Amino acid sequence: MIRTLLFSTLYPSSVRPSHGIFVETRLRHLLTSGQIETRVVAPVPWFPFAHPRFGEYAKHAAVPAHEVRNGIDVAHPRYLLLPKIGMNWAPASLARTGLAAARQLIAEGFDFDLIDAHYFYPDGVAATMIGQALGKPVVITARGTDINLIPQYEKPRRMILQAAKDCAAMITVCQALKDALVELGAPPEKITVLRNGVDLELFRPEDKAEARAAFGMGDRFAIASVGHLIERKGHHLVIEALAQIPDARLYIAGSGEEEIRLRALAARLGVTDRVRFFGAMPQAKLRTLYSAVDCLVLASSREGWANVLLEAMACGTPVVASNVWGTPEVVAAPEAGLLMDERSAGGIVRAVAHLRDALPTRSATRAYAEQFGWQPTNDGQLALFRQVLGRQ
Repeated sequence: MIRTLLFSTLYPSSVRPSHGIFVETRLRHLLTSGQIETRVVAPVPWFPFAHPRFGEYAKHAAVPAHEVRNGIDVAHPRYLLLPKIGMNWAPASLARTGLAAARQLIAEGFDFDLIDAHYFYPDGVAATMIGQALGKPVVITARGTDINLIPQYEKPRRMILQAAKDCAAMITVCQALKDALVELGAPPEKITVLRNGVDLELFRPEDKAEARAAFGMGDRFAIASVGHLIERKGHHLVIEALAQIPDARLYIAGSGEEEIRLRALAARLGVTDRVRFFGAMPQAKLRTLYSAVDCLVLASSREGWANVLLEAMACGTPVVASNVWGTPEVVAAPEAGLLMDERSAGGIVRAVAHLRDALPTRSATRAYAEQFGWQPTNDGQLALFRQVLGRQ
């Protein structure tokens, strides 16, 4: 039995159940192997007030110090994250908090073998500091923005490269992120590509007519755009494209800071009556939405490995996606869908038109998704963890 400490600020809580759910999902599938025992330390920024008027900061304050999620013990210690200068100081603050929590686990009898850190900066950097203090090996998983955006800042880039040197091994969720890490200066021999999988039991095709009826969709061509309502997810581009696809309706699932601007954009373009905002959705309801629509559009400017693409495909729904980072590794066959020729409203319009001209069958799209189950990723993690521990 391998004992791991999963360390990441990207982990769900009872207050923010969708936050970093992809980290929890990978862990839950790994635990099905029966060969891993784990505890989670998921630090949360300190904030003194839980009143809703403080928005996202209030949610940090409301997260419990400890909880059990899906049978997994999760600790949420607080760390200091200062506005504006927080990016540079976050690793040290995280490391102090995480080290205290790790020592508490050891004192309680859970003397873990390695640290499984998710998100390279600041989490992975802090994890290597904790690992050095405790004499524990660290495996860091890079997931996207931590490599394709943050290294443009000099001090974080230096710390990322130092962590790459100090850690025992690294995982990237797609080949494109490995290439980017190597280009930054990370040693390629320490990097393993283990893509995210999709839960093929949870995400499965539902009866399309019944799914459409659940949302009152009618018979118009239906497009979904799923993800946090933030600029880089490109929901605004999908709304702009909708203005040029007069027979379609758009269904947006997600919450975030851009909602007011997105609603205003829909009104300005005269498509308010053809756009519905659902807010954040639980995964079971997302399955119904994926099954109901005719295609999913993901117009992100950056993605490591976009789980929503595989989720939609597993429900039999093809996708249109921007050609960025790991996305071409996901949308790699006609039955999966199409990549845009450019990330723009026009690019979406053209790709949707081409897709409609030759829509794959839902069974073909589902069959394509079935090659992305979790078992290869589970096997890869176990092999890597054993390799790391064998070198100790």
